[in-house]
Amino acid sequence: MNLADSRRGQHPDVSTPVEIRSERPDDIAAIREVHDRAFGGDQEGKIVDAIRSNGAALLSLVAVLNRHVVGHILYTPASIGTVTGAALAPMSVSPDCQRRGIGSRLVEAGNDRLKREGCPFVIVVGHPAFYPRFGFRPASAYDVTCEWNVPDDVFLMLVLDDVRSQGVSGRAKYRDEFSTAAQSEIGKEP
Repeated sequence: MNLADSRRGQHPDVSTPVEIRSERPDDIAAIREVHDRAFGGDQEGKIVDAIRSNGAALLSLVAVLNRHVVGHILYTPASIGTVTGAALAPMSVSPDCQRRGIGSRLVEAGNDRLKREGCPFVIVVGHPAFYPRFGFRPASAYDVTCEWNVPDDVFLMLVLDDVRSQGVSGRAKYRDEFSTAAQSEIGKEP
């Protein structure tokens, strides 16, 4: 079954084990489709494409179910002062596969891998009821602010290395691709 089948009302069998693995070149179209469907537009897919084409992904993982990509998570470099960690964005799961733990598996796998690789922190602009279950706290608790004007409860931070993150504070800076994509949406007809 593919994503087109699921749009016609046939749901993927999620009792089959989900594989979490690194993105491969043949996953690119499916990743874009997952983001477009999950977010209801193409902005996130454009961000992923721009980051990929600029060679700026720290980590890009997919969730595969029955040989089909049904989820994706991307981490890129993010800096707070002189310390570089990671930004988690975007993360999405095909609407037909949501609320089945696939997004949680992607976040856990990504965060675990970054921790093993020595990443000091991860920041995310995300849902305040979802990300705290993985240890994220409001970034303001660390005296860290977002470069964009977002509510305090949605700008979150996870410390992966207490020693390297000690004393880290200030404004968090995402890759330019995020701001460029957001600016391209301003003034666009609905």
